[in-house]
Amino acid sequence: MTDAPQQLDQAELARRFEEHRDYLRRLAYSTLGSLSDAEDVVQDAWLRLQRHFVAGKAGEIDNLRAWLTTVTSRLALDQLGSARARREQYVGEWLPEPQVTAWDDPADRISQDERVTTALLVVLESLSPAERTAFVLQDVFGMSGPEVAEVVGRTPAAVRQLASRARKHVESGTPRFPASPAEQEQVVSAFSLAWRSGDLQSLLGVLDENVVLTADGGGKVPAIRQPIRGGELIGKILLGWYHAPSAAGGWGRAVLVNGAPGLVVFDGATIGVFSFVVDNSRIVAINIVRNPDKLRDLPTDGAPDWYMGQ
Repeated sequence: MTDAPQQLDQAELARRFEEHRDYLRRLAYSTLGSLSDAEDVVQDAWLRLQRHFVAGKAGEIDNLRAWLTTVTSRLALDQLGSARARREQYVGEWLPEPQVTAWDDPADRISQDERVTTALLVVLESLSPAERTAFVLQDVFGMSGPEVAEVVGRTPAAVRQLASRARKHVESGTPRFPASPAEQEQVVSAFSLAWRSGDLQSLLGVLDENVVLTADGGGKVPAIRQPIRGGELIGKILLGWYHAPSAAGGWGRAVLVNGAPGLVVFDGATIGVFSFVVDNSRIVAINIVRNPDKLRDLPTDGAPDWYMGQ
């Protein structure tokens, strides 16, 4: 059966495109690590479909989803090159734009692709554009080698090598014993409680001794410029920050960050999104995005779960 946009008017073409928009956005976001860039890519894919339609070539499309997947993937691959150039000029550490959804909304949980975690997106930054695209398309979205080869402009044999190298990087950079959703929730909840209560020993109980904290302020708000390592050092820094007089009036809320339990924290001046990497029941990485350009679409419904200073 075909879903080619044949004999369609503009409204019907738009309706069929909208059926695939969420999927295309996830595809572009997984490749780029940026929600805003992903939106631009999806919009560009729509414009290309419109031009195809106006040129009378809609009948050449046998499968609209497959056609849009190829177009979106190629656009995202092209975007990766320019994005990397921009990131070389970035102030401080660059972290992926977090996809934050409400904790208690089942629809939000369903819409998340839990394979595309913050930990995975961070590791993907170390890959070449072709390796990253090959991994995302093949290992996350299940495309075949020949389909990926068409996108990246390589032979199927070359794609196998790209994907193999990418998998080795991903395996070495992601948890060996990743937490289940229930365990992640338990660990993050224990971290939050220890942090709020000012209990350093309890905090050290959930932090790996070699935990790494990375913050992304983009040069626009205060943030640690380089990653810091060590459970005791990070525990003391976090407690000093949380209980500083300047944090009076701050608050926190439990959320889902890329499908996994995380936190949104307002410290009295700046809002930040915390995501956690849990391995063997300990937090091995904390990533904090504070760059306001990456936090424009945070969910605002509901009251904070706690207030600082209480």
